[in-house]
Amino acid sequence: MQPAKDANNPACAEITSRLPKTISGQERRWTDAQSTGAWGDPSAILMTCGLETPGPSTLPCRAFDGVDWLVDESQASENRYTLTTFGRSPAIQVYLDYQAASSADVAQALGPLIRSYLPATGAVCTSASDATAAPTPTP
Repeated sequence: MQPAKDANNPACAEITSRLPKTISGQERRWTDAQSTGAWGDPSAILMTCGLETPGPSTLPCRAFDGVDWLVDESQASENRYTLTTFGRSPAIQVYLDYQAASSADVAQALGPLIRSYLPATGAVCTSASDATAAPTPTP
């Protein structure tokens, strides 16, 4: 694993020093990259803290227990999802083998740490259906 650009952020140190021993039945493994975590053998969950906060995205955004996550399913054919915190600085990204670990378990395990140590930026998940179109002026 490679550390993220902002891996030395103190918030990432707070989180990585408190990572759970297991997530979704997967045991935590040693990583040698700063602000990272891994669970399972082979790794089913890989976490990196210190990424740039994502801006607006067309990816699905799902809120779970007070944390918003962008969900990239582009590698679903390989049984992988990428989850990235949205509206938190710095961001955390999780690569997940969804046949070996549950995204709900990941969100539940990491959510309290994220809420406690990663400041919210004010951005929240919204969907296109939440937006209302401006009325069209009549001629």
